[in-house]
Amino acid sequence: MNKEDLFKKISEDLKSLSNSFELLCELESKMTKKNKTKKNDKKEISFEELRAFLADKSRLGFTSDIKALINSFGANRLSEVKESDYDELLKKAKELKDE
Repeated sequence: MNKEDLFKKISEDLKSLSNSFELLCELESKMTKKNKTKKNDKKEISFEELRAFLADKSRLGFTSDIKALINSFGANRLSEVKESDYDELLKKAKELKDE
């Protein structure tokens, strides 16, 4: 094989490697986007699940704390709490501990 043929072969190999690298980058980008979407698709709590959890907390002696939490979301009763606030209300209710 002469020099010219060798340079052509190296050039072809580099082009092939470059194409493979681009495909790999595209796949990685798609996987990253897919994983971000999965993280954002977390399950939201339903009204019934939230009500059941708060009822259990209330039975444990946190009735006044639960009412204060509901009021902190601008509502007088659980059914008046916005659905978009359910996750935050649940998070705060889970933080209630015996003192």
